[in-house]
Amino acid sequence: MPLSGTDALLAGLVALVITALLTPLSAVFARMVGAVDEPRDRGLAVRPTPRLGGLAIFAGAFTAAAIWLPGREPWTAVLVAMGVITIVGAIDDIVELPAWAKLLGQVAAAWIVVYQGVTVDVFTAPFLGSVSLGAWGDPITVLGLVLVMNAVNFSDGADGLAAGVCAIAAGSFAFIAFDVGQRSAATLSAIVAGAALGFLVHNFPPAKVFMGDVGSNLLGLLLGTIAVLGTVKTSAVVGLIAPLVILAVPFLDTTFVVLKRMKYRQPVYAADANHFHHRFSRIGFSSRRTILYLYAWTLMLGGAAVALRFVPYSDNHGHWHLGWSVLMGAILLAAIAASVYLVYVLEILKFRRLARLRGSSDPAVDAAVPEADERLDELLL
Repeated sequence: MPLSGTDALLAGLVALVITALLTPLSAVFARMVGAVDEPRDRGLAVRPTPRLGGLAIFAGAFTAAAIWLPGREPWTAVLVAMGVITIVGAIDDIVELPAWAKLLGQVAAAWIVVYQGVTVDVFTAPFLGSVSLGAWGDPITVLGLVLVMNAVNFSDGADGLAAGVCAIAAGSFAFIAFDVGQRSAATLSAIVAGAALGFLVHNFPPAKVFMGDVGSNLLGLLLGTIAVLGTVKTSAVVGLIAPLVILAVPFLDTTFVVLKRMKYRQPVYAADANHFHHRFSRIGFSSRRTILYLYAWTLMLGGAAVALRFVPYSDNHGHWHLGWSVLMGAILLAAIAASVYLVYVLEILKFRRLARLRGSSDPAVDAAVPEADERLDELLL
C-alpha cells in the first residue's frame, strides 16, 4: 500500500517525539565519556556543552524509518548507512578522528547507499533536457553525498542552526518529493524534519546539548539521499535545481569558508571563525537573531524551490502563462533580493562602519583605524 501524507506526518511525529525524549539521555552519556565542547574563540558557546546529541537524532530517525519505509533496497541500505555514519561521527565526537578517517567514513556511508541504487545516472537539466552520466554516475553521487555531509557539518557552529536549517530543508524536499510521486523519499524527508525539530527542543539558544559530528553527518547523509531519490533522479526539471536552492545556505557558507582557507593556504578542515554565524556575531547579532535570520533565508529559498514545482507558470511544452510567470518571477526576485541583502550585511557593512570610524574626530578612534584595517583584512576574503 503506497505511503500517504498521513503516514509521513505520523512518521515525522514519531521521530520528533523519540528524539526529543532521548536527547537529554544522550547529553548524560556524552558527559560520561567526556564528549563535552568547551567554550573557545571560534565557537559561540559560553559554557561547557555535551556533544553526541546526534545519537538521539539517529534513534528517532532510524526507528521511524524502520517502521514506515519498505524493508527492501535501497531503504535497507539507507538504514545501514545511517548506522555507519553514526558510529564514525560518535567516535569522532569522543576521540577526534583525523580528517582522513572522517572522510573515509563519509565515503563508506555514501557508497553503501549508492551501491544499492541511490545514484544519479540520468537527470533533467533546464534547456538541455535529459543528461546521462553513464559510468560517472556512481562516483559523482558519492562525491555529492559527501559534499552535503560536509556542508551541514561545517555550518553546525551556532546553537540551533544546523537543526533548524535541516528541518526547513527536509520539509521543502517533502513537498516536492510527494508531488513528483516519490512517496518513500517524501516520508524520509518528514522523518528527518521531525528528528531535527525534536532535537531543536534542546538545542535552541541557549543550547543544552550539541548534535556533534554524529548528528551533522547523519543529517547531511539523509538530506543528500532525499535529494537524489526525491528530486534529482526524477524527470522533473526542478529536480536538479531544487537541492541547490534548498541547501544554498550551507553550500554558500561552506564554499566561502573553504575558498578563504585555500586563499590563506590553510588546511580545508582547519576550523576557523569565518562562517556566516560568526560574521553575524561580529556585527552585533545575538545568537537567536543570527539563527532566525539564517532560518528565514533558508525558508525563503526553500519556498522558492517549492514554488518552482507548484506554480503553473508553464505547461512544460514551451508555453508560458503570463500571470503565473509574473508571480514566479516575483518569488524568485524576492529570494534573490534577500540573499543579496544578507551577503551585503555580512560582507559590506564592515566597510561602512569603517568609513564612519575614519570620519570620527575622536583621537582614540582615529588611532584604532589602522588596527581595524588590519583586522578587516584578516576577516574578509
